[in-house]
Amino acid sequence: MPPDLLILAPSPSAAVNAQLERRYACHHAWQVPADERHAWLAERAPVIRAVVTTGALGLNAADMGSLPKLEIVAVNGVGLDAVALDKARERGIAVTTTPNVLTDDVADLALGLLLASARHIAALDRFVRDGGWERRAAIAPASSLRGKTAGIFGFGQIGQAIAHRLAAFGVQVRYFQPRAVAASAVPRADSLLALAQESDYLFVCAPGTPATRQIIGRAVLDALGPQGTLVNIARGALIDEEALIAALRDGRLGAAGLDVFADEPRVPNALRALPNVVLTPHVGSLTVETRHAMGQLVVDNLQAHFAGLPLLTPVKL
Repeated sequence: MPPDLLILAPSPSAAVNAQLERRYACHHAWQVPADERHAWLAERAPVIRAVVTTGALGLNAADMGSLPKLEIVAVNGVGLDAVALDKARERGIAVTTTPNVLTDDVADLALGLLLASARHIAALDRFVRDGGWERRAAIAPASSLRGKTAGIFGFGQIGQAIAHRLAAFGVQVRYFQPRAVAASAVPRADSLLALAQESDYLFVCAPGTPATRQIIGRAVLDALGPQGTLVNIARGALIDEEALIAALRDGRLGAAGLDVFADEPRVPNALRALPNVVLTPHVGSLTVETRHAMGQLVVDNLQAHFAGLPLLTPVKL
């Protein structure tokens, strides 16, 4: 009998979904109405040996505790803040993620958000569509990236990929994270606050943990200043959204490009209404190529687990 697999969200890759259907007895929670899901899961819980989820959905302690035969949680993504890691460690449940394969696309989107903000691309698109150009309405000049300084909070693979791209635009780069990156030629700031003070642009690339929750609040935003731009492709929870909205509204922060939010997919109306923010719906890795590679890594980790082989990308618990 094939192992029973609980799927909380499908892969965008049809080829990945087909592989899972061939190799496992798949139970698709995402197809069940929310008000029926608890009873539906209770019926299937005794046989579930693996869970496929996403970084946003994760697997909470209560649901994990309801699965007595659970052996592995395969996360399609790199975020772990929604996974009950303590519970997994206690029970010896393996957890895997899909690192590395999404680095380039997330870094590309980060640069896209910066360009859209600095060069007013979204606003200019609306300007043309609304007839402003035909009316010969005034156009405020944008800002060049050349000669500016970008700070990167969280200098892992994605942060370093962003730094590499920024160099091509003539942008100086520095970073901050608690531990220095060995052998990096990029200067490390003394603190997150110092990084914001030294930067025209601040990229948020750090992981979402209890220690980083709302770490970017008024002090950091004010340090970035009225000419500064904040770009977040990490997790919405790292930013105090009320402080961000106030800073953008009051002109204490120049602009923001955001792919992630505190309560996705709900985005505050006050944030949507601001003209100096560019918003995208958590799509940093949403390309055909990357989503297939992420899904394939999920499949490969599951296959290794059930074959008794080492996991490809295990999380250290």
